[in-house]
Amino acid sequence: MRIHIVNPNTTRAFTEKIARAAAAVKLAETELLVTQSAMGPVSIEGYYDEAFSVPGLLQQVREAEAKSVSGHVIACFDDTGLDAARSIANAPVIGIGEAGYHAASMIAGKFSVVTTLSRSIPAIEHNLVRYGLMSRCARVRASEVPVLDLEDAKPDALAMISNEIARAKEEDGAEAIVLGCAGMADLAASMAKTHGLPVIDGVTAAVTLIEALARLGLKTSKLGGYAAPRHKSYTGMFSSFAP
Repeated sequence: MRIHIVNPNTTRAFTEKIARAAAAVKLAETELLVTQSAMGPVSIEGYYDEAFSVPGLLQQVREAEAKSVSGHVIACFDDTGLDAARSIANAPVIGIGEAGYHAASMIAGKFSVVTTLSRSIPAIEHNLVRYGLMSRCARVRASEVPVLDLEDAKPDALAMISNEIARAKEEDGAEAIVLGCAGMADLAASMAKTHGLPVIDGVTAAVTLIEALARLGLKTSKLGGYAAPRHKSYTGMFSSFAP
């Protein structure tokens, strides 16, 4: 099978980190197609960035669909553009936030999320409610590490993330941790060893889940909200996105 993983921001180092994490867990027979948006913000930190990242994301999903991929992974923890992507994709689409939450809910009574900046907390909490998993989440915590500081393993940034995991374990009673950014994909194993509890990276969780859906032969339903967009004209700079 061929799995498409799209980074909705435009930072190449993040795309390469995502690709390495996915390659480490994929099935031997799985081919990875890893892309990134050609337009939009260098990082997604809040609702404004998210809005401008969606067109480039959808462009990559549409191009990957033409290559007959078996599934798509959106490698942004906010699950940026997830519903819109499902509307144009026949193959299943999973967001890494969604994948991380579901994985945690199957191995722990309750979990905490450790993300980047406080401004990301409302979007994450909204998604947890939407997925029906808010009652399983003890707390969403911010390490206050900007997304681009995760490009390299800076000691100060790693310490801030580790400290929040320790606090989640002690103060929240968290039994597992979900790392709230694709840029943290390389930290899960070391943080799990340090803190003695499961630490889940959404990228690897999503790759594994999308492979399972593909092996089951499941597609995105085209009834209801995920029906293909109606044909109509789009104007201005979005004319090329007309369905």
